[in-house]
Amino acid sequence: MGIFDELNEEQQKPVLDTEGAVLVLAGAGSGKTRVLTARIAYLLEKGVPPESILAITFTNKAAREMRGRLENEVGVGRMWVCTIHSMCVKILRMFAEKRGIRDNFSIYSEQERNAIVKQAFKELGFEEESLLKSARFHISNAKMLGLPPAAYAVQYRHERNIDEIVTVYERYQKHLKAYNALDFDDLLTETRSLLSEDAEAREYLAGKFRYIHVDEFQDTNAVQFDIIKLLASVHGNLFVVGDDDQSIYGWRGAKIENILHFERSFPAMKMYKLQRNYRSTGAILALANASIAHNAFRRGKELWTDAPAGDKPVYYEADEEAGEALYCARLIAEARRGGAKYSDFAVLMRINALTRSFEQEFTGYGIPYKVFGGFKFFERKEIKDILAYLRVIANPFDSEAVMRVINVPRRGIGDKTVQTLSDFAQNEDLSLYDAVLAADELPLAASAREKVRSFGAYIKDLVYRSQELPVDKLTAYLINSSGMLTQYADNSDESVTKRANIDEFQNSVDEFVRMNEGASLADYLQEITLYSDTDEMDDGDYVTLATIHAVKGLEFSTVFLIGLEENVMPTSRASDSTHDLEEERRLMYVAITRAKRRLYLTRSRSRYLYGKREPTARSRFVEELKEELALPEDRSRSRLGYGGYAGGGYGGGYGGGDGYGGTRGDGAARRVGSYSEQRESASYPTFGTGKPPVRSAPATAGQPSAPKRDTSRFRVGVKVRHTRFGEGEIVAMRGVSDNLILTVRFEAAGNKDLAAALAPLEILE
Repeated sequence: MGIFDELNEEQQKPVLDTEGAVLVLAGAGSGKTRVLTARIAYLLEKGVPPESILAITFTNKAAREMRGRLENEVGVGRMWVCTIHSMCVKILRMFAEKRGIRDNFSIYSEQERNAIVKQAFKELGFEEESLLKSARFHISNAKMLGLPPAAYAVQYRHERNIDEIVTVYERYQKHLKAYNALDFDDLLTETRSLLSEDAEAREYLAGKFRYIHVDEFQDTNAVQFDIIKLLASVHGNLFVVGDDDQSIYGWRGAKIENILHFERSFPAMKMYKLQRNYRSTGAILALANASIAHNAFRRGKELWTDAPAGDKPVYYEADEEAGEALYCARLIAEARRGGAKYSDFAVLMRINALTRSFEQEFTGYGIPYKVFGGFKFFERKEIKDILAYLRVIANPFDSEAVMRVINVPRRGIGDKTVQTLSDFAQNEDLSLYDAVLAADELPLAASAREKVRSFGAYIKDLVYRSQELPVDKLTAYLINSSGMLTQYADNSDESVTKRANIDEFQNSVDEFVRMNEGASLADYLQEITLYSDTDEMDDGDYVTLATIHAVKGLEFSTVFLIGLEENVMPTSRASDSTHDLEEERRLMYVAITRAKRRLYLTRSRSRYLYGKREPTARSRFVEELKEELALPEDRSRSRLGYGGYAGGGYGGGYGGGDGYGGTRGDGAARRVGSYSEQRESASYPTFGTGKPPVRSAPATAGQPSAPKRDTSRFRVGVKVRHTRFGEGEIVAMRGVSDNLILTVRFEAAGNKDLAAALAPLEILE
């Protein structure tokens, strides 16, 4: 089969355009991976050497899929097909000496970074928890921006406690240097520094890669784009594929401007659009197009398909989140009886805090599921412990890893002994591992010294064995000899689960060795550290419960998009920012376009979240689609004080008898369609079907009401104190009187939307 046999006309054009800078705007489901693969195959067919081609993706899974397709079609040989972080690791291991690091450096995840920040914080004598949280935020922000401590101190000089924060940042950097470690962001910033400061390294790499391909270009941040431009500085053949309508990672530094203003960096660039969708029905695409059309900050395209229109998307409102979950569970169970697979279904949400009711209902219905976008497999304690052992074996200078496992499993090495070790290491300018090996010199009691000596001998034995054993055999020996399994020997549910997780970890190592013949321990640790949510997804038959961020790039026959309420989707943080609100709408677009055949949009009229139950208002993103979904007005929006958007307010009521259990048009906040009543219902109502709403009884006459709170003193700029969140400042207000909603920026907790009449706020004079 020829390269172009499976490509439509709009896909063929960018494949044939091989020279110069090319931007491909690829809509959801438009076959961008096929285009990327075909272009590389075309270059190879033209005689371009594989080692001259670079293909950068943003997840390990995408890299594996692309490499697999190329292997099947043309073979990849010495071609680099990898994530951008993996590419940076390769480059830095090649040129480690030029950056003053050893080539066996450890790569720290966010968890490890937080541990070292906390260590630095304590060493400096700081104690205030809010300052620690602030330091973690600012160090993460500085790393994302690629700013060293001194530069960050200047740029953010007006931030509260910036001097203390920068001191912690400097100490953190000092520890990384001593531990021969880099964090995720360092992989990027060190690579950028290498390419920009070292002409020899830049000319070698930029000369080597004659054709550069970048997938998911809309997800690049400023540092990543700098790296890409530097790598393209010799040949200038840069082929980037992305979708500005799917740019959803601004919160972690992604710059949508990179794709919207690509021509500013490459004035002679050529642009192509892929708008034909091969995934979804016409009805789903119509809803997606209608939603994203409300964004102004985009290049503009419209998905189309020659497939049938299919079933129209369905919107459903439940009284409480339990009813919302039950609605989804019963539809899945009914479809399952009709022959559907559980893996056909995904329940997508803005925040993973919404999973609980779905997990409960799915368990009750015997529906298998997996949760993604929350706690990852490789972040579980027992797995992190094993990984820490492996990190010490690969890089004995990694003192954070030594600290983690020195008493895991328990071997009687207490906190005082560890502190003595740390002090000795610091005074003698040694790594913690070297201090352990110097146990005889430590000012310890004989019994404590012997325990440290025994631990050091065990680690040294592991290091020696790593020189002879392959990664899978080394890991098996570690698990069996360290006592990691015996510490979970009882039959409690927790221990059984932890043993199963350790077994699964060994399976992951075995699979890695099978798929990567001759790979080293460092290679395996690199793969795991650069692991992402979607890498955990497999072909099992289960319902996917996931955040929208976790499923970008995936597709499902049926999607339930849940929690479509203000302050959930979109999140409250986006209310006062057009830029953030447009990113939230892009999330909505991404979620809609995951669905192939059926789409259900749901919401709960009240929700228990963050410790209390509150009434909710329908998401503005649903309101924007009222015409497409044929919805009545949502009177709760005006009742809850949401004053509208895009120059218009939400007003009016809707009549009773609408068949979906809504409140009637009398303005009363009534509880209708209770969870118990929904459980008894034989079928699930959507708009225009089902039983009429059930009114709750009116309040008893003479029942005392709570005294009203005076909200007149609240103003933008007023300082307040919250009993839980601490001190903050009112930065925005909406609504009036009892419906007044305050947006308060707290020093530690960030922005919170609070009801002025209810929140435990004290005005600070």
